[in-house]
Amino acid sequence: MNRQLRLRAGFLMVAMVLTGCGHGVADAPVTLTMRPAPLVIAVNAQGTLKATSSTPLMVPGPMWSQRQLAAVVDDGGRVKKGDVVARFTAAQSKQDLSQAMLDLTRNKLAREGKQADLVETRGKLGVDLAEVASQLAIAERYAHATIEAVARNQILDAVQDQHYLDTKQGILEWRKDQSGRRGSAELSVVDAKQATLALKATQARDNLDALVLRAPHDGIVMLKADWTGQKPQVGASFYAGSTLADLPDLDHLEVELQVPQVEAQGIHPGVTVELHPLGEPQQQARTTVSWVAAASSPISRQNPVKYLAIKATVPMAEARKYGWLPGMQFAARIVLADAKSVFSVPNIALDDHGQSVRVRLEKGGRMVWQEITLGVRGAARSEVTRGLAAGDRVVLVANKEKSS
Repeated sequence: MNRQLRLRAGFLMVAMVLTGCGHGVADAPVTLTMRPAPLVIAVNAQGTLKATSSTPLMVPGPMWSQRQLAAVVDDGGRVKKGDVVARFTAAQSKQDLSQAMLDLTRNKLAREGKQADLVETRGKLGVDLAEVASQLAIAERYAHATIEAVARNQILDAVQDQHYLDTKQGILEWRKDQSGRRGSAELSVVDAKQATLALKATQARDNLDALVLRAPHDGIVMLKADWTGQKPQVGASFYAGSTLADLPDLDHLEVELQVPQVEAQGIHPGVTVELHPLGEPQQQARTTVSWVAAASSPISRQNPVKYLAIKATVPMAEARKYGWLPGMQFAARIVLADAKSVFSVPNIALDDHGQSVRVRLEKGGRMVWQEITLGVRGAARSEVTRGLAAGDRVVLVANKEKSS
């Protein structure tokens, strides 16, 4: 019981002391005395190793023809120029070729039938014309005979026969001409259909001949995922012309990094970047920023935070030495500033005043504004290139009553 009373009395005394000293502590501004010191401003980021250029590997065959994947190399597998990347089957193309060949045979037989009918019709018309010509010759001879040689009624009949035979001969000649034209038109239709069927057969044959995908150059096969995120699998159906995989150029690699927008101040092409694969900090490489996106944007619908995309070229000496491949995840340290002796202040002390930046200095117990020029500006601390001198006391947290 006595112990509890002593504890309560002690807590009460401490509270009284703090209450009495509180006003003095609150009145004292928090300041930072300027002295040149080393400064390192860096931003950490992560990204993916990619090739600056890659060759898309398209499913072979006539456009939009369908085929099934029979075999494919593993994702990330190495291939040489001319190596088989994937094999396909095309059951529909086999059926199309068989149907096209059957239709070609049928059309050929139909043409032969049309040709035979045309020859037969022309033959019949030729016989009829020959018969009419013979009868016409006889009729003409009797029609011009004298009355003494032939009876009058026979002459009249011959004249009538001549007129009839002339008309019949004209009709037969017209039928012969029409038969030739009609036959030629029908044969043209059959020939056009033959050409169409031959084209279908050629396309089906070409489709069956294009069932092997080969590598156009050396590289690493990176299978392309579909809209569901699934990589190509044996048995899946593909349309010719669609991208099955990419074959990146391993001689030109870069890392694409995502930097939070709030930490991306001061990043520009030429800034130093230190890279290493995730989990392999000993595999270090040093390079520079080669590209910075014009604006930041969210990287996913689930995360509203905006990121700035940047790219850094990977030195090929280190990439070959460590066997780095596209798709690997990298950690990066983007060095915005690395100086041995400069002035710097926490960003909490900065005040944006129109087009200028200023800080508060404590001079003789009063606080005055001082315009400064910033160098590299980090997320928490910034470099000061002009406006401050050694010994200046920069106010971090001030008493408003003493501000001027």
